[in-house]
Amino acid sequence: MSSSDIKLEVCVDSVASALAASEGGATRIELCSALTEGGLTPSPGTLKTLKDLINIPIYCMLRPRRGNDFIYSNVEMDAVLLDLEILRTHGADGFVFGALTEQRAIDVEKCQRLMERAAGMPVTFHRAFDLTNPQLMHENVTIIKELGFKRLLSSGFRATAIEGSENLAQLIAKHRDMIIMPGAGISVSNLDELLTTTKCVEFHASAQAAAGSITTNGEGVANMDCDVTMGKQDVDPCTITDVNVVRRMVNIAMAAK
Repeated sequence: MSSSDIKLEVCVDSVASALAASEGGATRIELCSALTEGGLTPSPGTLKTLKDLINIPIYCMLRPRRGNDFIYSNVEMDAVLLDLEILRTHGADGFVFGALTEQRAIDVEKCQRLMERAAGMPVTFHRAFDLTNPQLMHENVTIIKELGFKRLLSSGFRATAIEGSENLAQLIAKHRDMIIMPGAGISVSNLDELLTTTKCVEFHASAQAAAGSITTNGEGVANMDCDVTMGKQDVDPCTITDVNVVRRMVNIAMAAK
């Protein structure tokens, strides 16, 4: 993959998904736990295991709980910063974080605390951005850049990146000194349209399919036929990153460059 290729970051919450993403040609992994909750901080054990198995960069989500407010107390930030230190010790190549105020503005103070602790490691500001005021999107991107974030993950203030593609195109055209990375709802069927509209150089997807089959290196996730559930998420089938979906996305991106 050359430096001019459009890069795919795959978000995963399991060893099997990460292996499939790497095998399929992803450029980078966003490692989380609980993607059904929007992605939470992953375990150090999962990170360390993957660092021994794959050689693409792994960025770790720093999000201590579910919820779409992204308003963190000082105690929660203490936990986030401790997670950062632990995950860095176990090989994290970068981090993903976002914090807002009660007014849905960028929480500069908490982001500064995190960037200081990251000490120059690359950090992506995640889709908390999509809860901010769209009319202030350029001002907010400038704030995020000045804080030192290297990337911004966004769906363009809409439920999916394809719906928000016009906003994303405006952001990408104006802020060429920062990587604006479309994410949310990107699939094989809409990827070509998204790339054409936004002119992005990186994009973010889960590349998932229903679990139950062997994925890669003999690793897989099963959906068991059972009357006992482990929580409300069991109502829907478990999904997992599919190596073939990753490959198809990579091929579409290579054709579009």
